[in-house]
Amino acid sequence: MTEEDPEQDHQPTGPTGTTGGDRPPSTWLPIPETFGQRPDPLTVPTSQFTAEVDEAGSGGEGVDGPVHQRATAFAHHPFRIAGAIFAVLGLVVVVGGYLWLDHEANPSGPKGAQVIIAVPKGAGVSSLAGTLQKDGVIGNSLAFRIWISIHGDPGVFEGSYAFNKNDSFAAIKSVLDSGPNVFNLAVESGFTVSEVASRIGQFPGHDGSAFKQLADGGSVRSQWQPAGVTSLDGLLGTGNYQILPGESDAQLLTQMIDRFDTQAKAMDLTARSAALGVTPYQAITMASIVQKEGVIQKNLGPVARVILNRLAKNTPLQMDSTVLYSEGRDGGPVTSADLQLQSPYNTYLHTGLTPTPICFPAPAALQAALNPPAGSWLYFVLVQSDGTEAFSDTYAEQLANEAIARQRGLG
Repeated sequence: MTEEDPEQDHQPTGPTGTTGGDRPPSTWLPIPETFGQRPDPLTVPTSQFTAEVDEAGSGGEGVDGPVHQRATAFAHHPFRIAGAIFAVLGLVVVVGGYLWLDHEANPSGPKGAQVIIAVPKGAGVSSLAGTLQKDGVIGNSLAFRIWISIHGDPGVFEGSYAFNKNDSFAAIKSVLDSGPNVFNLAVESGFTVSEVASRIGQFPGHDGSAFKQLADGGSVRSQWQPAGVTSLDGLLGTGNYQILPGESDAQLLTQMIDRFDTQAKAMDLTARSAALGVTPYQAITMASIVQKEGVIQKNLGPVARVILNRLAKNTPLQMDSTVLYSEGRDGGPVTSADLQLQSPYNTYLHTGLTPTPICFPAPAALQAALNPPAGSWLYFVLVQSDGTEAFSDTYAEQLANEAIARQRGLG
C-alpha cells in the first residue's frame, strides 16, 4: 500500500467508480449550449404538453399514440377549430331561421277581423307585404317576402282583397293567386232591381237571376213596403257597395235596405209624407218618378210640385217614364202605341201614382218630393240640352214651350 496524495480524496469519480480523469475525452457528456442562460418567459416547456402515460396500464397507449396525435393535430391547426365553431353557429342560424319563419307563416290562434286592402296598379309583393304588416294581417313583412321567394311569387293584380288578421302566409298566397275577391257595386240613382241584379251577376259567386228572384220574392222586406207588395224597387239605397267573399244575396239586400232606411229616417219620411197627405210608400213612389222625370237637381222640386198638383186635381200624371218602366225600358222615345199600353203603370190611361216606385230615387229626389216648392205648375218639357226643363200652368204655355224645344232640336 503506497502513500496517497491528500489532494486525490476530492477527485470526482465516474459512473464505474473510476476517476473522471480515467475516462477518455470522447466519452464525456456534452454541455448544453443553453447552460447558464436565462429561460425565455414566452417559451413553454414541451413537457407541459406531454402527458405521462403508463405503458403498463390497461390498454393505454404511449405518448406517441393516437391520443397524442389528435391533440397535436388540433394544436397545430387552429383553423379546424374555427371551422367547427362556424359550422355549429351556421346550423343554429339555419334551424333558428326555419323555426322563426314557420312561426310567422303559421301564426297561432284564430283568425282575426277582416281587412280590406286596395292594391293599386303596378304594386308588387314587397309593397303589399308592408301594407299587410301595417294593417295587422301579418306580423313581419320580411318573413312574408322570404316565404314568398321560397314558395313562388303569385303576382299581384290591381283591385281589392279581403284578408283576415292572423292569416297564414299560405292563405294569403291563395287569395292573391285567385285575384281580387272584393268587388265594388254601384247602385245608381234611377236604377231598378233588374239593373242591379244584372250588375251583381257579373261578379264571381253571384247569379243575377237569383238576386232578382230574392228581391221580388218578399222574403227580404223593407219597413216601408205595404202588405201585399213584394217588389223592392225604390227601396234600396243608392251609392257604392263592396261585395265581400262569401257574402250572400240576402246580406247584400239587407245592406241596401238599411241604407235607404237611414236616409229616409234622416228626412223624417213618416212625418213629411203625412204633411203632404200621402203615405210614406206613396212619397217614395213619387220620388222615384221625380228622379226619372227631373234628372238634374234644379228640376226635381218643380217636378214634384207638378205631380202633387195633378194628384190634387185627379188628373192623369202623363209621365213617359212610367210607360217605359212597364215596358222594361230606361229612356227612349214613347210612341202613340206605347201610350195605349194596358198597364197599371201607364199614367196616360190611369190616374194616381203607379202601384210601386219605378226606380231608386237619389236622396235629393226624395228630399224634393217631401219638400216641394210652392207653385201651380201642371206641365213641363225639356227645353235645353243641359237638361233644363220649362214649367207652365196652362196647356197653351206647354204648347209654346214644346215649340221652343222643337226649334232647338229637342222635340
